[in-house]
Amino acid sequence: MQQLRLSFAGAGASVLSIIFFLAFVSTTEAHNITRILAKFPDFSAFNHYLTLTHLAAEINSRRTITVLAVSNEGMEDLLSKHLQISFIKNVLSFHVLLDYFDARKLHQITGGTALAATVFQASGNAPGSSGFVKITDLRRGRVGFGAQDTGGIIDAVFIKSLEEIAFNISVIQISKILPLTTAEVPSPPPSPINITSLMSAHGCKEFAETLLSSAAEKAYEDNLDGGVTIFCPGDDVFNKFIPIYKNLSADEQQSLLEYHGIPLYESLSTLRSTNGVMNTLATDGVDKYGIVVQNDGEDVTLKTNVVTARITGTIIEKQSSVGIFMIDKVLLPMEIFNATTTISSPAPSPGPDDDVEKPKSPPPKGKRPKHLSPPAPDSDSDSPALSPDDDAADQTDDTNSGAAGNGLSAGVPLCMLWVFLLL
Repeated sequence: MQQLRLSFAGAGASVLSIIFFLAFVSTTEAHNITRILAKFPDFSAFNHYLTLTHLAAEINSRRTITVLAVSNEGMEDLLSKHLQISFIKNVLSFHVLLDYFDARKLHQITGGTALAATVFQASGNAPGSSGFVKITDLRRGRVGFGAQDTGGIIDAVFIKSLEEIAFNISVIQISKILPLTTAEVPSPPPSPINITSLMSAHGCKEFAETLLSSAAEKAYEDNLDGGVTIFCPGDDVFNKFIPIYKNLSADEQQSLLEYHGIPLYESLSTLRSTNGVMNTLATDGVDKYGIVVQNDGEDVTLKTNVVTARITGTIIEKQSSVGIFMIDKVLLPMEIFNATTTISSPAPSPGPDDDVEKPKSPPPKGKRPKHLSPPAPDSDSDSPALSPDDDAADQTDDTNSGAAGNGLSAGVPLCMLWVFLLL
């Protein structure tokens, strides 16, 4: 009986352990800031940047937290400064308090003011007292927020509570972004990328110069901000193609050049893991102008219905902006060329010693070609006279052929004359 009681006691302890463990797990994973803000479309920009800066994961990992959320309209002032993503993270981390403040607690602050540490202060990036937010209970039920290092100036006010999980997470709306001068360092404007200079300096000068003289260049320039990938044929390849290019119409030339660009950034590693059709800058909905990207290990090929080209080198890979790769053939779209089109180098002019078959000259006037029988004359007066320069073989051939044409032997009249004289 005693052993049975001990067994029940042991089982009870195990159950309690499991209960405490589950309670701990449920507490540590009780909130998800991304899901909470997803219920409020007007906070999509704030939610997006929490994810982009990885602050969402840090918020979810903490057991006690308050998020000072700002609407899309309130985010415009911050985003208009074009800060680097690291500085945006500092600003938003200043809006995450390491304490729990719901609507009730905000209106019952002891002494009318309170200081709250932030994730920015805990990160070690905050100099002095710049990582603390001062909360002030104002008159007529209003609550103000400001940075501690600005001398208590009220920069934003409490609007409403979005979500409250008691003593775990509180998500409240404030009127605008709190200023954080130590983090708001504008990022330098991006240096312009000269794609034609890059191509010219790395073996694609002919393609680059052709692009510069075409309206197709604008299509490439317009896509630089959003990202573009360029496949440029090497100089030796494009030089062979120039005669064919010049015979195309202006629209066909523009489409062919635009056919060598994809309107998004693709790195070589991405291309090596891609198989399928991609639209190009020449694609306009009616004319497909697509290329098929295929890979085999480290090799990447670009296929049209006319030709298959291979990527032979990387000229530039600028993250999320521009990728330029050299290819070993000119890409020929089926919208312009057919499947039997072949590109070869123009035939060189023959040299003086080249064994080249020359066109046959007509025979000199007064002579007949050898081994050819002339047409039978209609009368003796029309019969052509033989030139003294004709050789014996010519004469024999002509005589025999003429005789054959008249059905008589040349020696018959002479024999009859001798017979007449003998008689």
